[in-house]
Amino acid sequence: MERLQKVIAQAGITSRRKAEQLITEGKVSVNGKKITELGTKVDAQQDEVVVNGVPINKEEPVYFLLYKPSGVISSVTDEFDRKVVTSYIPTEKRIFPIGRLDYDTSGLLLLTNDGEFANLLMHPKYKIKKTYIAKVEGAPLREDLKKLERGINLEDGKTSPAQVKVKKTDNNKNTSILEITIHEGKNRQVRRMLEAIGHQVIKLKRENYGFLHLRGLNAGEHRELKPHEVKQLRDLAVT
Repeated sequence: MERLQKVIAQAGITSRRKAEQLITEGKVSVNGKKITELGTKVDAQQDEVVVNGVPINKEEPVYFLLYKPSGVISSVTDEFDRKVVTSYIPTEKRIFPIGRLDYDTSGLLLLTNDGEFANLLMHPKYKIKKTYIAKVEGAPLREDLKKLERGINLEDGKTSPAQVKVKKTDNNKNTSILEITIHEGKNRQVRRMLEAIGHQVIKLKRENYGFLHLRGLNAGEHRELKPHEVKQLRDLAVT
């Protein structure tokens, strides 16, 4: 038996906090009876849970790693009919991306139908490192990179300290390749950080998410996470 809000979150309907709100608003029923008490426990396999009039799917959780190509939306649907990340993973289960990568950013993206797992990884208090490779205009000065390493002020607040390395500089083309590691998830954060020190991003790719990497995959390809990787991600989030 598990708490009702946990069962709803695990079904990928919404976050656990939002599930609690739906329960108290009388929008959830169990076996035909409206439930408004947050302490209610249910059997996820036996009881029929209905949210906003729609029964939740009693699906086994799945976890995927996708090498997202650039020019793809990190969403389940798109009002302009652009390609979305879920179209790369053939499954009948209702999966969604954990966080997002910008339309023009490629790289490692996780998808699941486990809402609780997604919320755990995205919670701002947990510090899972994400490493990006950025091709930028110009050659950043060491003093500018130190600003990123100390944290830099953006319009939505100061960033946490980043790890930054210059991988390559092409003086003929006036471009540089940088490796930058952060653990936050502000909107377009890496691009805005580099723009804040005067270097426009030409190309951006997320290469690592914690211990996960893209080796063995081409853009548009995916693989299912192994059970020990899912456990390791859970452990990484809460340590």
